[in-house]
Amino acid sequence: MSDYKFSKTFWDGKRYHSLDYELKKTFGMKLYKLSLNGGMTCPNRDGTLDTRGCIFCSNGGSGDFASPAYLSITDQIEDAKNLVSKKIPSNKKVKYIAYFQAFTNTYGPIDYLERIFKEAIEHPDIAVLSIATRPDCLDDDVIDLLKELNSIKPVWIELGLQTIHEDSAKWIRRGYKLSVFEDATRKLKTIDVNVIVHTILGLPNEAKSDMLKTMRYIGNLFTLGLVAGVKLQLLHILKGTQLGQLYMNKEISFNLSMNDYIDLVITCLEHLPRELVIHRVTGDGPKKLLLAPLWSSNKRLVLNTLHRTMKETDSWQGKHYT
Repeated sequence: MSDYKFSKTFWDGKRYHSLDYELKKTFGMKLYKLSLNGGMTCPNRDGTLDTRGCIFCSNGGSGDFASPAYLSITDQIEDAKNLVSKKIPSNKKVKYIAYFQAFTNTYGPIDYLERIFKEAIEHPDIAVLSIATRPDCLDDDVIDLLKELNSIKPVWIELGLQTIHEDSAKWIRRGYKLSVFEDATRKLKTIDVNVIVHTILGLPNEAKSDMLKTMRYIGNLFTLGLVAGVKLQLLHILKGTQLGQLYMNKEISFNLSMNDYIDLVITCLEHLPRELVIHRVTGDGPKKLLLAPLWSSNKRLVLNTLHRTMKETDSWQGKHYT
């Protein structure tokens, strides 16, 4: 690991290697993410593995903020640009990340995948193509397509790991073993595609020590060059999911306060390598669906509290990493 000399301006004033910092360093500007919908399904929903989906997954398949799938990809990009335009000064030049988010975005006919991904990546305002998928949906044809796309513009593959613990994986109905995830990261390394790992913090059957084991595992993959970034996602309990039903029936509880979560995130960051890019430290589920934790709907408050607490406690990403 590099021997960093920290300063108040390091990582744009944050105490962790944020995605914003990395994008400004790489592209010279902030990039805005555009959520797109390729109209996919998932082997966990179409009967291949199951019909119920993962226990936490809403009917939108984590793409609740994306445009309707019946729109062309170009139209979706323009709609999404309009949505984020209020965040951008009118005189500022910007580029975007095309983010295929809903369900499993490499789970379809290869000619269809090629058409929608090329339509996105060839758009002049798109700087990065980001594709959320499952590690068991990366066959050789898909790998070849991703290699071709990556020669046009950078491609990121976002893999839903959630946890390294097999008991937890079965409980959330992930549908694949850890070895499948590891094989996928090795495949993607051969074509120089960056892998972003999704994890969930706050699963009811996991202690803090379990979550830290997942963090150390991801850190080890980073040192091997198999992953480039991570998303730390707070568990959201949503209406219309089996997890939501369990919560409503009082079969599970969620007692993690905002301060508890802040402490958990800080500890996770301290156990991750300093160079690993942190793409997310929380999340904001659709307010109309959110059952718990309700405090998570104020994302700005969560982030501000995290950053203030890290400065007050002099905490840094990688503080305890070896």
